[in-house]
Amino acid sequence: MTLDRDLQSIQEVRDLVSRAKTAQKLYAAYSQEQVDNVVKTVAETMFGHAEKLAKMAHEETGYGKWQDKTVKNQVASQFLYNYIKDMKTVGIINEIPEKGIIEIGVPVGVVAGLVPSTNPTSTAIYKAMIALKSGNAIILSPHPAAVKSILETVRLINEVCTTLGLPEGLVSAIATPTMEATDALMKHKDVSCVLATGGSAMVKAAYSSGTPALGVGPGNVPAFIEKSADIPQAVKYIIQSKTFDNGVICASEQAVVVEREVAAAVKAEFIKQGCYFLNDEEKKKFERIIAKPNGALNAAIVGKSAFALGKLAGVDIPESIQVILAEETGVGSKHPFSKEKLCPLLGFYIENDWEQACDRCIEILEFEGKGHSLAIHTKNDEIVKNFALKKPVSRILVNTPSSQGGVGASTNIAPAFTLGCGAVGGSATSDNVTPLHLIDIRRVAYGAREVDQIIKPAAQSEDQFALEQIVKKVIAEMGKMN
Repeated sequence: MTLDRDLQSIQEVRDLVSRAKTAQKLYAAYSQEQVDNVVKTVAETMFGHAEKLAKMAHEETGYGKWQDKTVKNQVASQFLYNYIKDMKTVGIINEIPEKGIIEIGVPVGVVAGLVPSTNPTSTAIYKAMIALKSGNAIILSPHPAAVKSILETVRLINEVCTTLGLPEGLVSAIATPTMEATDALMKHKDVSCVLATGGSAMVKAAYSSGTPALGVGPGNVPAFIEKSADIPQAVKYIIQSKTFDNGVICASEQAVVVEREVAAAVKAEFIKQGCYFLNDEEKKKFERIIAKPNGALNAAIVGKSAFALGKLAGVDIPESIQVILAEETGVGSKHPFSKEKLCPLLGFYIENDWEQACDRCIEILEFEGKGHSLAIHTKNDEIVKNFALKKPVSRILVNTPSSQGGVGASTNIAPAFTLGCGAVGGSATSDNVTPLHLIDIRRVAYGAREVDQIIKPAAQSEDQFALEQIVKKVIAEMGKMN
């Protein structure tokens, strides 16, 4: 039975790729205006279904809050559209007459999009939107735990595509998701690019597939509250981020790092705003539920509320509590609170000064989360610059909730649900991925100088070279006269 399912899923992939390839060739002939109309209509439609899809995703996966998933669907549709609507992606996208350069946007072709269970419908909408904007076809590979909500998302997008007369197969998803199907999709000769959003193993598989890939590594975001910060505001932002969809966004904070001088005030503010600090005995109980014996994150805690986490750990946590914190002094596999937790749990580190806090943040990131993001709350711009120069991350999020800031909702970076981690994080890009990452740029370049003008003799000065050119010109003119 398992073998039959695997074979069925692989054949499904082959059929989907064949249809997508044909559809994309037809769609590639669409003008920028036509493409923009498609994206606008899809965005408006999916915005209208944001709540319905959010409730489906929450019911199917059990992760997070449907209200926050609604917001994510809205960001992935209308908010994203507002950012990309004027972006030139197909045909002539740029002309530089003074340099004799013309740039032409060329779709990459068929895109494979891996969709996680933590952000299923929002990621599906986002990836379909950026693929359509860039003139590509896309095939989504759903996480098995979220296949129903992802397939419904694709069905609704296809209703729009049919109404607009788009070729069939432009947006599709694997209805029988298996590891074998995802592997076959990523390695298919007619798939041009893989957008990998998911666990570390899946992202590594994408980069090992032989197909160009843009992947996302794990997040393990430290949030540093520097002594000059507006402490009530900083705590408010961290709570807003960490409770958003119960912490399943990879850009959400995983540890708070504070200077000793303000540690008591920060701790008091967290308690004042509805958070709970574990004692040593309670901390040990929570440590047992965070990770499995092999060190992997325990999926049972992902996207659960603080109250539900208390039940799992056997600790009496009041229903009013928003976030649970535990004071921590170490980093590594023996210190579960230093890991990415994807739920309202935070490690709490106290350091002597901002330099030691900086070192602690680096240690946390090098354990997990290299290349991803870091949050800092401060009024000192020089410290921001020092952190930016030293931290192995792609996003430094200042005085803002990290979850919302990382995806471009509360900051002005590109709205995205695929956040590159750069070379340090094993990713091919450090950007928030946009439609521009899914096009090749064909350049027309007119001749600008003669070959003998390309390289000047090393020993010559600018004046000597100019004089030589004048002499050559005079000799040439005299030759013509003779």
